[in-house]
Amino acid sequence: MWFRRDLRLHDHPALAAAATDGPVLPVFVLDPALLATAGPVRTHCLFEALGALHGATDGALVLRTGRPSEVLPALAREVGADSVHVSAETTPYGRRRDERVEQALGEVELVRTGSPYAVTPGRVRNGSGDAYQVFSPFYRAWQQHGWRDPADLPRDLAWARADSEELPEDPLDRLAERPELPVVTEAAARKRYAHFFDALLSGYSTDRDRPDLDGTSQLSVQLKYGTVHPRTLLAGLTGRGLTEEAAAGVERFRTELSWREFYADVVWNQPSSAWSDLKPALASMVYDEPGADFEAWQAGRTGYPMVDAGMRQLLAIGWVHNRVRMLTASFLVKDLHLHWSHGARHFLHHLRDGDVASNNHGWQWVAGTGTDASPYFRVFNPVTQGQKFDPAGDYVRRWVPELRHLPGKKVQEPWTAEGGYDHGYPERVVDHAEERLEALRRYEAARR
Repeated sequence: MWFRRDLRLHDHPALAAAATDGPVLPVFVLDPALLATAGPVRTHCLFEALGALHGATDGALVLRTGRPSEVLPALAREVGADSVHVSAETTPYGRRRDERVEQALGEVELVRTGSPYAVTPGRVRNGSGDAYQVFSPFYRAWQQHGWRDPADLPRDLAWARADSEELPEDPLDRLAERPELPVVTEAAARKRYAHFFDALLSGYSTDRDRPDLDGTSQLSVQLKYGTVHPRTLLAGLTGRGLTEEAAAGVERFRTELSWREFYADVVWNQPSSAWSDLKPALASMVYDEPGADFEAWQAGRTGYPMVDAGMRQLLAIGWVHNRVRMLTASFLVKDLHLHWSHGARHFLHHLRDGDVASNNHGWQWVAGTGTDASPYFRVFNPVTQGQKFDPAGDYVRRWVPELRHLPGKKVQEPWTAEGGYDHGYPERVVDHAEERLEALRRYEAARR
């Protein structure tokens, strides 16, 4: 059983299929091509999930480093395996990698069962048999398509054994002060889901937009590594008596899970959209090249508190609230006039929940080159966004210590506050009002 984005034992169709063939050797390949693109927080989360899986398999999990197309055939010969079981991969890199592995395995069968999604990408189609380009009709068709019940844990699961490498050093072990991070394990995922359902669901439809509150599920990193399957989460949303507020939270959470499935479906059908504009309407848009302002954005020193709080949160804990992801992305594309791919790469490197389909199409949604029905002329105002979604300024004060002396909403506009720059906070790198007009000018030129 070759584990990838499915580091769990429960609700695991590929593992169940493997168990029917006899003793199962659990394997994870430390692929240098993937590790090279992961920042320290994401690598830490992966290692934590692997450590838990090692324990869950009674120490049988085998770790090998190298190209999967070389490691897996060699390991299969070593232990006499007649099949390699996997959850089907859907990303462009994963699909190419699996094709190379399948060819290299020769007579050893590569068996694909299930995927990291409730509905495997490519299966939801419109009446003409084509893929959906817009979320709302996809969501309706996705619900109508439905999904299987969670898979049972195999009863007669027996682990095979082979020599294993040790996990490399956790990159966060070198830090004097480790950031506060969630535990990424199957048990922790279930515990967090129970807390979310019991304590947060009633307010989810509104609180999820507030970065100053604990209002989100915080399950994105668990879905990233497959310590829980989305089908398990969906199954937990049914069959209970709910208040009106909780029912609204259920619907909103189901919608958010579907967004993840929609973006995976878009990339499945149009793999080039992982790193290129999905829609060609803005192909002639003029973008600037990254420079000092881009570096200021990366470091959280743009002079716009809400933007800087988000970028510093990303660097510190490898996660950013979705509302702030949209704002920071809009600032990069609309205020700094850079192509979205520059920001997407930075996010993917640092995000603990970094997923190429969700991340890159989220960026394109903001940039106006993706699936969004509202095009480029939507420009987020960093001040009014902060005033609306961080009304007391608590989120900014948490991540921007230079502004902790400013009370309430004053923290969103330090240039209007007496002593706003007393503690070293930087001046604004651009004037938002001017850059908004410039963004609209470039948009109109591109349309013509």
